[in-house]
Amino acid sequence: MDRGPLASELETCVRVEDGPVKGLQKRPLEMGSRHITKGERLGELGLCSLEKRRVKGHPTVVLEYIDSFLPDNPLQQPFKNAWNYMLDNYTKFQIATWGSLLVHEVSYFLLCVPGFIFQFIPFMQKYKIQPDKPETWEKQWKCFKTLLFNHFFIQLPLICGTYYFTEYFNIPYGWEEMPRWYILVGQCFGCAVIEDAWHYFLHRLLHHKRIYKYIHKVHHEFVSPFGMQAEYAHPLETLILGAGFFIGIVVFCNHVVLLWAWVICRLMETIDVHSGYDVPLNPLHLVPFYAGARFHDFHHMNFIGNYASTFTWWDRLFGTDSQFIAYQEKERKKQCVTKKKAN
Repeated sequence: MDRGPLASELETCVRVEDGPVKGLQKRPLEMGSRHITKGERLGELGLCSLEKRRVKGHPTVVLEYIDSFLPDNPLQQPFKNAWNYMLDNYTKFQIATWGSLLVHEVSYFLLCVPGFIFQFIPFMQKYKIQPDKPETWEKQWKCFKTLLFNHFFIQLPLICGTYYFTEYFNIPYGWEEMPRWYILVGQCFGCAVIEDAWHYFLHRLLHHKRIYKYIHKVHHEFVSPFGMQAEYAHPLETLILGAGFFIGIVVFCNHVVLLWAWVICRLMETIDVHSGYDVPLNPLHLVPFYAGARFHDFHHMNFIGNYASTFTWWDRLFGTDSQFIAYQEKERKKQCVTKKKAN
């Protein structure tokens, strides 16, 4: 049967580096006086592209259709080259273990740099939430030493399990299997929602009067938090609250890159809320229901309420933000009185 020019066009369209895609010409669809396969219909719509990734079915076609509306990413090719270089020169164990440790350590201390510098800039002091409680060098040095212990003796053993996790669940490492950036953003948001729920209930439990002094009191040694203090905690707290980080990974992970993307997102959030500075034009404030630095800073100042890590909805639902709301209202009234006196 003469299949016409569309069929030839399709064969050219779907022929990729591994050969023609199999199965697209099965179960032909009736159209007019001849049979048109599903693959031909896609070819007619112009959804196939030799420049895109291998066609694997309808989800991939939809993603490629979305890609066609997005501008080219100038960083994609350099990132692809770096990723493939890593795959060619390191084993999966090295990537999952030492790569994950490197991502965590570099991200953590780089994200702490702005807050560290702010303490030396007089202009930034107007954004400090508790300006009467500056960080001392002794506190910062104590925090740094505890962080190193937690990172290498608590978190590193957990990171060593990353490789076995990816092997057990057959998590891919390859460039071709990597999810699009917008899928990755959605997955990180899903991880944040799950972690936030875990953090709220377990954090609230750690504040129970019978166990608070044994575990969570360590984190509250700093009434006025600063960025580097985000992971300053008792080893048991690191394990208990840190477990929420991995739940989202189990649910959403379809590529090792999500592990690293979620690490960066989580560190960005927790260092921001512990920074002690409410800086304007913070891009994280664009995230719906984002708690922010003032929300969590009040928790350190008051010790009660505002238990969630990232979002405000759990505290609002259970009324554990009532003292924070009352405090904000009181501060607003003070500001109004001050302005009236100035005028």
